[in-house]
Amino acid sequence: MTPSLMNILKDNTLTGDNYVTWKRKIGLLLQSEKHKFVLTTPKPPAPNNKSSIMYRDEYEQWKTSDDMVKCYIMAIISDVLQQQHEGMESAADIMMSLKEMFAMKSRTTKREAVTAFMNLRMKPGQAVKDHMMKVIAHLNIAELHGAEIDGETKIDMVVNSLSDSFDQFKLDYTLNKKEYTLQGLMQDVQSAEKILVKGKGQEIHMVGKVATVKARQKVKKQQKKKQLGPIKKETKKVTKIKGKCFLCGEKGHWKRNCPKSQNKKEEGNVNYLETCFLADSIDSWIIDSGATNHVCYSLQGFQERRRLSKNEINLCLGNGTLVSASAVGDIRVYLDSRRHLDLIDVYYVPQFKRNLISVSCLNKFGYSVTFNKVFIISKNDKIICQGTLENGLYFLHRNISHSLDTEITEPNHKRVKLSTDETYLWHLRLGHINLNRIKRLVCDGPLSDLKVDDLPTCESCLEGKMTKRTFSAKGTKATECLGLIHTDVCGPMSIQARGGYEYFITFTDDYSRFGYVYLMQHKSDAFDMFKAFKAEVENQLEKHIKILRSDRGGEYLSGEFQQYLIDNGIVSQFSAPGTPKQNGVAERRNRTLLDMVRSMLSYSTLPISFLGYALQTAIYILNDVPSKSVPKTPHELWTGRKPSLQHLRIFGCPAHVLKGKTEKMESRSETCIFVGYPKETKGYYFYSPSDLKVFVSTNAKFLEKDYMNDFVPRSRIVLNEMSGDTIPREVTQPNPIVSSDPTQDQQPTIPRCSGRVRTQPERYIGLGESVENLPDDDDPYTYKEAMEDVDSRHWQKAMQSEIESMFDNKVWSLVDLPKGIKPIGCEWVYKRKRGMDGKVETFKARLVAKGYTQKEGIDYEETFSPVAMLKSIRILLSIAASLDLEIWQMDVKTAFLNGSLDESIYMMQPEGFIEKGQVDKVCKLQKSIYGLKQASRSWNIRFDQAVKV
Repeated sequence: MTPSLMNILKDNTLTGDNYVTWKRKIGLLLQSEKHKFVLTTPKPPAPNNKSSIMYRDEYEQWKTSDDMVKCYIMAIISDVLQQQHEGMESAADIMMSLKEMFAMKSRTTKREAVTAFMNLRMKPGQAVKDHMMKVIAHLNIAELHGAEIDGETKIDMVVNSLSDSFDQFKLDYTLNKKEYTLQGLMQDVQSAEKILVKGKGQEIHMVGKVATVKARQKVKKQQKKKQLGPIKKETKKVTKIKGKCFLCGEKGHWKRNCPKSQNKKEEGNVNYLETCFLADSIDSWIIDSGATNHVCYSLQGFQERRRLSKNEINLCLGNGTLVSASAVGDIRVYLDSRRHLDLIDVYYVPQFKRNLISVSCLNKFGYSVTFNKVFIISKNDKIICQGTLENGLYFLHRNISHSLDTEITEPNHKRVKLSTDETYLWHLRLGHINLNRIKRLVCDGPLSDLKVDDLPTCESCLEGKMTKRTFSAKGTKATECLGLIHTDVCGPMSIQARGGYEYFITFTDDYSRFGYVYLMQHKSDAFDMFKAFKAEVENQLEKHIKILRSDRGGEYLSGEFQQYLIDNGIVSQFSAPGTPKQNGVAERRNRTLLDMVRSMLSYSTLPISFLGYALQTAIYILNDVPSKSVPKTPHELWTGRKPSLQHLRIFGCPAHVLKGKTEKMESRSETCIFVGYPKETKGYYFYSPSDLKVFVSTNAKFLEKDYMNDFVPRSRIVLNEMSGDTIPREVTQPNPIVSSDPTQDQQPTIPRCSGRVRTQPERYIGLGESVENLPDDDDPYTYKEAMEDVDSRHWQKAMQSEIESMFDNKVWSLVDLPKGIKPIGCEWVYKRKRGMDGKVETFKARLVAKGYTQKEGIDYEETFSPVAMLKSIRILLSIAASLDLEIWQMDVKTAFLNGSLDESIYMMQPEGFIEKGQVDKVCKLQKSIYGLKQASRSWNIRFDQAVKV
């Protein structure tokens, strides 16, 4: 290498910030010197006595080039970096280490440079030449840091950066899609600038669908064809066709030449412009990729606006007509996903017949729009809203309940919005009951101050309550409380509740519809639950149960149960075999409870294992709200007093709960989750994510409003009753349970495509349901996530226990890293260990070596270790069973830590447990550790030695 070239490189010494430019220059240098191959070619094995002369020469050539490249690299990096990389074996190792140190920082710089280039906008009144020079400078910085932007994207970004004065130029560019270079684009934009300066200076905005321009051109073509049609028909010889037209059924022409088809096409083309501007409701918003500004033709919805003088802002319609904007302001569009979309600088134009949302204006505020059969508006990789294609136009899905809620001329609409929010709040507090029950509560008094409005669409109710329509059946009703009790057992559930509960049993009074629910671990517990229910209700009401109606379940037909009923003078009624509708009240109660549970869990962030608390909350709410089967609320008929609903809160909402005893400077409250109402005491049930416990407290501040605003629909809640130990197929027979709307009969299902019934293959049955049984909480992946987790103190204890095991087994010793040796890394692996009831029993933290960085022949030789075959284990179990032998099962704690290592392996100190004052030291492993390539073999050798002794 020439001295002058070396001096140039020394002036560009690597310091960290210039990594991208430094890497590019060192690459060019090595390529010119023909030594770049050593960075991509793996190091060849050293030759031995059996190696050929040719191989020896190739190895010496690679070694010489590698030494030269190391000298080049070490000469043009800082002194600190030279000390850190002095002992490395090859140039490739040095480059890889530098990449790990500075590549991430370089990517951040590249991202910032690209973002600055994309966000660059031309200021009003700024000269085109100055703006273009600034654009080119930002582009050069982005490409210098490794950004790869293709030519077409560059031009699109530059055109998009122009000010609103060049909207006509932007529209022409969009329509024509002329291929530009940066230099050519700069010349055309400067020419447009001269035209604007010579003009009147009046700012004209192009607004309207590009399709209208194409439609006008198409209409002109059709009119021209009409004029030329008769001339062509005189000169062209018509051949008579013997076939039959498939469109009109007449002979003499084909379908493609059918006059009726051509008439339809002409009519459609002529009326296309009219269709684009037909009058529609104020709520309709159209996404327009050809519009340069948002446009609204009504003042309803404007939150803030400013009047415009005449001809201050002119807009160009699709047919070329200029109209003047009367005002400009901001509009908040409420969406059907319970979110909102803020439109900035919307022009009010009364002459328009459509409300238009400009795609380019959305892009300015970070939104991205994707068009297909539906369009999707997203921001920061999160979907904000979507819409559908109707008659060639993309319509936005809006929340109609919020329409006109911000009207300027009529302030009453604000009361409508408040009423809707309040109604929806009580819908959530009352466990997602329907609107009719809420209206009954308003009429009867408990919610007399509530102004009831229509409920918005509740996605949680759609997920939790969707059913088939069924027929209704009514029987003779009891005349007093406890005259007739309906009961049924539901389970086993597809998800086990906290406490190991898989079943629940319900008891519903026929006269008042007041109900009880008891959770059970086993179906056989039904008898004990009935005795507890009987003792409580007969003592409270001072009456006796007269009739118990149930299905023919084995839990009710047992001799013990029947004898108990006879001894207490209770008549036992059973539904006929195969007719569960005769026990319709109990069946309907189970379905209502599960519908509410699914809806409440779908709206919350709690795991499905909290279904037991949701069940207790659901029955508590049902007793306090009206039922169409009784004239008053069940609570009033059961106790004689009207219920109070003011203490009800949304199930699953967060709350700040007062702590018991705290230090003076410690936080007085903790954030918990509301999970129900205790029966034994006055207060609320709260779940503490940090302690993993449920407790009762009366001192809490509920965050219901924030909880409603931050709602994000969660995945589908699968909560069904399973039959036996298998998951049944979907049954197509009508559901015998009484419907919530008995006035409508069940309608036959009409197939969408064909009449064939598609069934699921046997091998796939149960796979979908098994996925739902996975734990809901995610284990942390990194040390940082563990420390930021709600269970951080548990993870800290688990890691401390793991480190103590390492010290007890003398796994490593801290030493200085020898020169030329690169230590392997290590990481923490975290896992919550759960018991049979789904509760977290232990927190496990395991220190694992990054064995994938080990090199064969240096860090390990062999990795093989024998594994027991399942057949062998079965044979041993069979022998033990036949000879009546005892089997001793054992487990070795931290088994791999017992294996000794023959190789010298150095590992970095574990994160979070670096010894003070010994930061530069590394761990020399004395014993094997999880993650090493030879760990299983080392443990097998150690175990084999111990067993044979």
